[in-house]
Amino acid sequence: MAGSAAVAAGGSFLGRTSVRVAVMGEGGTGKSSLIVAVATESFPENVPHVMPPTRLPADYYPDRVPLTIIDTSSRPENKAKLIAECKAADAIVLTYACDRPSTLDRLSTYWLPELRRLEVKVPVIVVGCKLDLRDEQQVSLEQVMSPIMQQYREIETCIECSALRQIQVQEVFYYAQKAVLHPTAPLFDQETQSLKPRCVRALKRIFILCDHDRDGALSDSELNDFQVRCFNAPLQQTEIAGVKKVVQEKLPEGVNDHGLTLTGFLFLHALFIEKGRLETTWTVLRKFGYDNDIKLRDDLLPTTFKRASDQTVELTNESVDFLKGVFLMFDIDSDGALRPAELDDLFSTAPESPWSEAPYKDAAEKNVLGGLSLEGFLSEWALMTLQDPAASLANLIYIGYTGDPASAFHITRKRRLDRKKQQTQRNVFQCLVFGPRNAGKTTLLNSFIGRTFSEKYTPTMSDRFATNVVELHNGEKKTLVMREIPETEVKNLLSNKESLAACDIAVFVHDSSDEESWKRTKELLVQVASHGENTGFEVPCLIISAKDDLDPYPLAVQDSTRVSQDMGIETPIPISVKLRDHNDVFCRIVSAAQQPHLSIPETEAGKSRKHYRRLVNRSLMFVSVGAAVAVVGLGAYRIYAARKNTSA
Repeated sequence: MAGSAAVAAGGSFLGRTSVRVAVMGEGGTGKSSLIVAVATESFPENVPHVMPPTRLPADYYPDRVPLTIIDTSSRPENKAKLIAECKAADAIVLTYACDRPSTLDRLSTYWLPELRRLEVKVPVIVVGCKLDLRDEQQVSLEQVMSPIMQQYREIETCIECSALRQIQVQEVFYYAQKAVLHPTAPLFDQETQSLKPRCVRALKRIFILCDHDRDGALSDSELNDFQVRCFNAPLQQTEIAGVKKVVQEKLPEGVNDHGLTLTGFLFLHALFIEKGRLETTWTVLRKFGYDNDIKLRDDLLPTTFKRASDQTVELTNESVDFLKGVFLMFDIDSDGALRPAELDDLFSTAPESPWSEAPYKDAAEKNVLGGLSLEGFLSEWALMTLQDPAASLANLIYIGYTGDPASAFHITRKRRLDRKKQQTQRNVFQCLVFGPRNAGKTTLLNSFIGRTFSEKYTPTMSDRFATNVVELHNGEKKTLVMREIPETEVKNLLSNKESLAACDIAVFVHDSSDEESWKRTKELLVQVASHGENTGFEVPCLIISAKDDLDPYPLAVQDSTRVSQDMGIETPIPISVKLRDHNDVFCRIVSAAQQPHLSIPETEAGKSRKHYRRLVNRSLMFVSVGAAVAVVGLGAYRIYAARKNTSA
């Protein structure tokens, strides 16, 4: 943990094979001389105006990553080339001449603002060249640069050098390479002088993974295991004692009777960074699979799950059991629900809480204190796995899942095969909810996750989800994910050929007291049914007559019943959320989804096509029978002819 061990050999920096550094600044500040001096370790008598690209080999610096240095010209006619090199660089060395204060002024009046204008977002190393010509009466570098660094946080470090005297020449490009391979910005907030939240969350996860006995502290043996894993070198007992002594002197709560606490672990990393030893923290993060954004590397997570469009992804029993254990661990007050603070703590080892934004925010049932029950918790995971399996896997790993990623998920059978076999094996069902404005779609979703009825109408402008566990009459429990489709988004949804592929059931909600609402719902039903017939992704459909507490418009029941019978689906289900009369609607939705071959609506066009196909098939059958008779007849004639010839 002392951070004395070297960083792993080249190629350990997320596959980076080189670092490209552009050197720029006012003319005559010593850019080209600096480049020649680092490459040849001597001062050049004559240098060209602009040096060709110069490459320092992999063994030049400890990180063993080759460095390419690009010289630039500040002349106006070369500005396009300068801009191109800025945008291609991994880091920028910005020079001024120590004997010309005007070149220092130009950093803040031109060069740094220009880099911002060009949106060049790479670390900047400010370098004072010609240190040997510096006037000893001048103000110190720290006094000059401190206000500039306050204003321009992209400046990683400042250094003065002399190409003539070979003073700190190698250090210039070492700092430039280090700023790329071990950047400060993702780890540390210079303004508050503290570790950034995402860095804290990653280090907390690493601490927990290394705390094998789960006592909240790293013992001497755990510290040593950590050191060997990250730096390939054990710690001597005196070194361990020294580390703990440093922490205890500055932060008493950083060490307890069991060892180094999380607070102490974080303090040590902040200390390393403040002392410029960022490579220590970066080595730790990279050993545990983190990239420069402090997220798990893509190669550790399958970014795509190979499946057909009508297949979905579900959690396996193994991952569900893991999540149940996590839920119980973080339900500190044992009230059967995770309060917001407990949920934040659960996800405190992930880069951020995954459920703080749509579609997960407010998608599951919560109690009056905002607590998430176990069923609500598992429903949220089911929704995330359905919507974004890669994110679901990443977050499983962030919160401590150590099993084989392949054992965490199950890819369901194709829905086409489910229809053929007339049954489904799915445990999570996706329901699309259609209907016109003010039909009661949002109210239906709200009631599904236990929200109280509201008379206030607020139109839904984008897709919204609600998920919960539904207990069936046989005692089985299934997860239902309801997705509300605003009327304005239906056309956009159906423009995608495969939009219904993974959908298990569609429901159509209308205001039973409003004839126009029913007419529009009927149109939506025909549109969706037609889309299913045209693409081959037909889905079971149900009609829901909402607001059953209001007076129905004349012929309401008769008309909707006739349409459902004509299309071959179940008669409409009347409900009143206001009166809490749900008519077992959620159970009926899941039951219909479990029978993928039933409740599939047929349009008039679909019936005509089916009738036409039957006629064609019948004609083909007659042709086949006729052909078979002809073949048999021909065969019989040949046998007869052969016998006749034999007798002759």
